[in-house]
Order: sequence, then structure tokens, then C-alpha cells
Amino acid sequence: MLELRPHCECCGKDLAPDAADAMICSFECTFCAACVAQRLDHACPNCGGGLERRPQRPAAMLAKYPASTTRRTLVCGTSH
Repeated sequence: MLELRPHCECCGKDLAPDAADAMICSFECTFCAACVAQRLDHACPNCGGGLERRPQRPAAMLAKYPASTTRRTLVCGTSH
């Protein structure tokens, strides 16, 4: 199951499960669209793979399978 991570792993911005600007790679690394475009050149800094818009989990399934609350180390070294 796709892990819905709670923040951008570059700048630290909170990303709700339904965030329209959440982007992920095939390893589920999560970034905001602004960092993807302005800082990451549309590539994951961890694996080098492409980043795509993260799909949204339907509300009924989100209640049964909630988003992650685990925050990860920022890979870009700064926060908002």
C-alpha cells in the first residue's frame, strides 16, 4: 500500500493526504511541487527517478488506512 508521507522531504512543508501539490517517486519519497520544480529539477534526490503527482486515497479508505505521521530527515538540508 502506498505510504502517504506527511511532509515534503526537501523543505519540510506539511502535505495533507489530499494535498494537490504532493509529488512522489517510485520509492514513495515525497516532495512538494515547488521543490520538485525549483530545487530538484523534477528528479528524486534519493534515487534519481522521476516524480509524479501523488494519488489521493478516497476518504473511506483513508479512515481505514490512514496516512503516515512519521517525519523523515530533510534531504535538502533546510526547512520553511
